[in-house]
Amino acid sequence: MSAPEHKSAGGPLASILALPNDDPKKTLFVAIAVCLVCSVVVAAAAIGLRPLQAANQERDRIRNIVEVAGVGKPGQSAAEAFRENVEPILIRLSDGSQSDALDPATFDIAKVSKDPALSRAMPKADDHAGIKRQPHFMPVYVVRTESGGIKTLILPVHGAGLWSTLYGFLALEGDLRTVGGLKFYQHAETPGLGGEVDNLNWRAIWNGKIAFDDTGRPGIQLVKGGVDHSVAGNESRIDGLAGATLTSRGVEKLINFWLGEAGYGPLIERLRSGRS
Repeated sequence: MSAPEHKSAGGPLASILALPNDDPKKTLFVAIAVCLVCSVVVAAAAIGLRPLQAANQERDRIRNIVEVAGVGKPGQSAAEAFRENVEPILIRLSDGSQSDALDPATFDIAKVSKDPALSRAMPKADDHAGIKRQPHFMPVYVVRTESGGIKTLILPVHGAGLWSTLYGFLALEGDLRTVGGLKFYQHAETPGLGGEVDNLNWRAIWNGKIAFDDTGRPGIQLVKGGVDHSVAGNESRIDGLAGATLTSRGVEKLINFWLGEAGYGPLIERLRSGRS
């Protein structure tokens, strides 16, 4: 009578590893094991790098606000220029009043827009910027004059382009009518076409443009074929981006949307009338 067979030492794992390398069971096991190990490494890296990513995003936000506000001294860091010159304020979009519901320093537009308690679904007929959901609150940034008045008002803006949502900052001068600067800091538009929203020469065209028409309505127009900026009547017209009609149209719509009643209109009216 033959002796009973003994199970392989080490259990199922040793049994699988003892199989020939071309055995389908061993191939499947190795593939699954590699995927699990890679998943753990990627997850650990994502969690470990999250604080660094958040810090980098905050530095980038501050740098862009300082740039569009035109503040800072030679040799001064963006963080120092921001602390010395820029006042972050959280406002209710519904009436433009100041709020302490959220911290403007950590406000994440994309995250807040996804929260039903902090945002609203936009009716399609009113969603001219293509944002789908609009926060109830938004941060704005104020640069003061020596007497305490408003020298520059920096407004976060975003809306649909051709391929992506464009996120940026629009600066208004103290009259709250004249554009002081525009900077998009995040988008995925086509390089060389819609991506020219980053072009310094195109951005410079915005400076000094009048954001509202004679009736007080937002009146920015992006014009195909270029604009003679020296001609009277073109104070609100901007050169469209060559070969990027849909991106240009998106920029025009999002700027006018955020300057209108559904955006910062109540805030601008409140500031013009001297109400805090």
